[in-house]
Amino acid sequence: MATKKPVEILNRKAKHEYHFLAVFEAGIVLRGTEIKSIRKHQVNLRDAYCFFKKGELYIKSLYIKEYEFGNYFNHDPRRTRKLLLKRQELKKLEKRVKERGFTIVPYRLYLNERGIAKIEIALAQGKKSYDKRDSIKQKDQKRDMARIKKSLKY
Repeated sequence: MATKKPVEILNRKAKHEYHFLAVFEAGIVLRGTEIKSIRKHQVNLRDAYCFFKKGELYIKSLYIKEYEFGNYFNHDPRRTRKLLLKRQELKKLEKRVKERGFTIVPYRLYLNERGIAKIEIALAQGKKSYDKRDSIKQKDQKRDMARIKKSLKY
């Protein structure tokens, strides 16, 4: 039997745009056909963002494609979904988000070992343009060093 590749969807642009200060794992409230689309890797985190409403955390604009075999029970692809966190974590995040310059960024969506959809969110602060150039330079240096090490092995 062929092994299934694990479901892990990343928002690669988030690491480039933000400094991550703290990372939290949250559950997502989903409708029936949404989990089937997630298992088929039909998700996009790029435009998604998190916000607080009445002390609860929600994610907006997370794209989960409509399930092709769903009928009239199918979901809206960009609906607002509630995130599930512990009360202490919610209070800590809400306090920090009220400070200027902090935001909550969805970084990674995956299925845990029990098959439950989880999302990693990060308390983040926006990078300046010179910070982005530094991170690009560091990434290029790492790639060059790996190339040099590889060529020296042979």
